[in-house]
Amino acid sequence: MPLTTDIVATYKGPRRVIARLLAMGPREDRALAILMGGCALAFIAQMPKLAREAYITGQELNMLLGGALFGLIFIAPLILYTLSLVSFVVVRVLGGKGDSYGARLALFWALLAASPLMLLNGLAGGFIGPGPELTLVGGIWFALFLWFWISGLFEAYWKSK
Repeated sequence: MPLTTDIVATYKGPRRVIARLLAMGPREDRALAILMGGCALAFIAQMPKLAREAYITGQELNMLLGGALFGLIFIAPLILYTLSLVSFVVVRVLGGKGDSYGARLALFWALLAASPLMLLNGLAGGFIGPGPELTLVGGIWFALFLWFWISGLFEAYWKSK
């Protein structure tokens, strides 16, 4: 299925989408592409907020964008790989069956699938600025991200057969 169709389908039932992705077999190139797509969208989501910050504070926009680019494209994937390893260990301690690929795919797909709300959060940060609206959108994004991630972990390690 196309990527956008899978993202929309994740909002209806995240376990079905993860099950379909896992059924394609463990492919690290696919997991890395999903992760890098999510990180690239996270960078794009930060642009309006950074432009607002540069305008208000008088900082150089290119410096802010460069720091965000470095952090989200080079550092965040390393942190997310580490987080997926930690979640794999926790899942195995709790009795889950499977390999570490399921933990990586669940985390990376959750990041990419929640990206529409991440983009909305960036727009709210850029156009509205700090306030209850930004907090609300960020909270909804985080709740969806956790729902997608936990659902993906359940499908990868405790799926009903």
